[in-house]
Amino acid sequence: MRQFLQTRASHIAQMTLYGYLRTRAGTRFPELFENDAFVASMNIAKWHVWLACVSDLAVHAGTVLRRGGASAPNVGALLRRLVDEILAQTGTPAEAGAEFANHAQRVRARLALWDWNPALDDEAVFVESPTALVYWAPVVEDLKALDEEIVRNSIRFRWHEVRRELHKNLDAAAMTASAQ
Repeated sequence: MRQFLQTRASHIAQMTLYGYLRTRAGTRFPELFENDAFVASMNIAKWHVWLACVSDLAVHAGTVLRRGGASAPNVGALLRRLVDEILAQTGTPAEAGAEFANHAQRVRARLALWDWNPALDDEAVFVESPTALVYWAPVVEDLKALDEEIVRNSIRFRWHEVRRELHKNLDAAAMTASAQ
């Protein structure tokens, strides 16, 4: 489960952020990597979008486990532990910017306060990643305002396959039994 959370969050963060930047920059996209300020901004965005993706996917995985019959306290403890392990392994990347540690704490707080309602719609928990993509992408604010709905939808739609994969492959009973 930890590997699934980590790799899928990375995939979604990279695909959506770089896809948005590539679309906005067009044929000049490769030239942006020659600009040190842009690269620094992109790296900060990459890490923050990734944190938001980890947060959304962890909450979604918890709701799937709850639908499988796991108790809320067990689900909460498991997901908090897995995310703590992911964040400990990642540390604080030098290029992630000054706000990274605070954002990681907000992810932990979200998991600690979540009520793990199994009845939540699959889409309802994916709120952090679209917001982070719009907020952190190194794109001119006027353009972000014009792009916001499209950008939010781009990340929402990218989650569909990850959600299907999780539903198909997760054995909730075995997962909760092994976590206890």
